[in-house]
Amino acid sequence: MYSPPAFSFSNKTMPELPEVETTRRGIEPHVRGVKISEVIVRRHDLRQPISDDLPAIEGRRVTAVSRRSKYLLLAIDDRSTILIHLGMSGSLRVISPADPWKTHDHVGITLANGKQLRFHDPRRFGLVLRLTGDPMAHPLLKSLGPEPLEEDFTAAHLQAACTNRSAAIKLVIMDAKVVVGVGNIYASEALFRAGILPRTPAKKLTKPRLAKLMAAIRAVLSDSIAEGGTTLRDFLHSDGEPGYFKQRLFVYERKGQPCRICGTPIRQAVIGQRSTYWCPKCQK
Repeated sequence: MYSPPAFSFSNKTMPELPEVETTRRGIEPHVRGVKISEVIVRRHDLRQPISDDLPAIEGRRVTAVSRRSKYLLLAIDDRSTILIHLGMSGSLRVISPADPWKTHDHVGITLANGKQLRFHDPRRFGLVLRLTGDPMAHPLLKSLGPEPLEEDFTAAHLQAACTNRSAAIKLVIMDAKVVVGVGNIYASEALFRAGILPRTPAKKLTKPRLAKLMAAIRAVLSDSIAEGGTTLRDFLHSDGEPGYFKQRLFVYERKGQPCRICGTPIRQAVIGQRSTYWCPKCQK
């Protein structure tokens, strides 16, 4: 298959699962196993207020850095968890505590290794919460569907989710109760790879076609995460906005341009209040 030129995410693009996984991989080597020496909160009013007890983790150690859907989870050795969501415009950087604070730097977690994990969020739709107990029981996490790259996301699972559902298949795969992390960009790209029109009613798709779609979702996310590996160094710099990585896109934001496979102009419509792109020849 023809490999198209790279496309750079704009700084306005919401971080999706591959970007969040890239962030996790970028910060993990610098924070896992390290003691927290200070917590600085410069602004509390994000999508939900930053937890008042966040400074309680001072003197504790980060034991693990994981991800669930688009949420980052920092396990602390007092059995609490710091849940971080990047929202629409958030980013994390591992920098020097001496680096000047930017206008939209809201939280700094200073580490005993001389580094600081700093949370930057101009639009303040992100989250920084301290959870106690089982983090997976939290309302934000407990109802989430399977991870798209793990074994419990199967063709049978997708078929069960689509049974008797007349909603467009694009809306179904973007439902986090069905499968997490398939945002608008990746939904359009996966449906193109699977040759499925985005408006197709979910219940009309056969199991073989759903199996092809499941594989396409896995492939587009895996490819994106692999591309992200080249930008891990970006997490060690305080300057610049998060561009994350270059992504090879076939249909997204290519309305009117020729399909990279057949040359037919790419079409665009709004489905579920989100822009959707497809090739009318390659997708049926």
